[in-house]
Amino acid sequence: MTAFDAIAFDADDTLWHSESLYANAQAVYRSVLRPYARAEISNRVLHETEMRNLAIYGYGVKGFALSMIEAALEVSEWQISGSEVQQVLNVAKHMLRTEVELLAGVAEVIAQLAETYSLMLITKGDLAHQEAKIEQSGLKPYFRSIEIVTDKTPQSYAALLARHHIEPSRFLMIGNSLRSDILPVLEIGGQAVHVPYAITWAHEHVDVPPEQLGRYHELEHIGQLLALVEHLEA
Repeated sequence: MTAFDAIAFDADDTLWHSESLYANAQAVYRSVLRPYARAEISNRVLHETEMRNLAIYGYGVKGFALSMIEAALEVSEWQISGSEVQQVLNVAKHMLRTEVELLAGVAEVIAQLAETYSLMLITKGDLAHQEAKIEQSGLKPYFRSIEIVTDKTPQSYAALLARHHIEPSRFLMIGNSLRSDILPVLEIGGQAVHVPYAITWAHEHVDVPPEQLGRYHELEHIGQLLALVEHLEA
């Protein structure tokens, strides 16, 4: 009997690159708005707009694109031209069309873990876009269950585990976001592995409470995961 009934993975920036696409899109957004405002103002307004719109649009490229356009209108005081708005739309379309690029070591780690463990993929974002990326990744056959959720909260994780008859204490979550992948799982009694990505959305920056550190693990890269799982089994 293994220590875990299920090992789950986040998708974006845990299994494949994503945040770099958002960073490139924001660079285009700042470039478009350069005639109207300094970069720090454009960034601040975009971040505030995204936070305000999360409850309406949710996570994903389409909501991000709408927030960029709304922020661009505000920053430019509604002086932005149609062609400039089109540049923002074009970069969003590019994000949706970009092929998935797996992070180094992901394919090997997933294949090896799937030989012993029941694997799950738990991600959030636009349903159609996430489904397309999962298909492109080539990893879909390794996962017993794929869950695309509106948000990742203690309540949503608890409901998901209850539906799959998984005890939180026998659940291990691997992800790049402390706010979305780590803290909610620790709160319900699971274990979590943080694999930081080079670029992290400001919204995701949080601290792990000291009392949770016993079930919290951090790795430099996903290639170290097999050794950690073996250690936890021992």
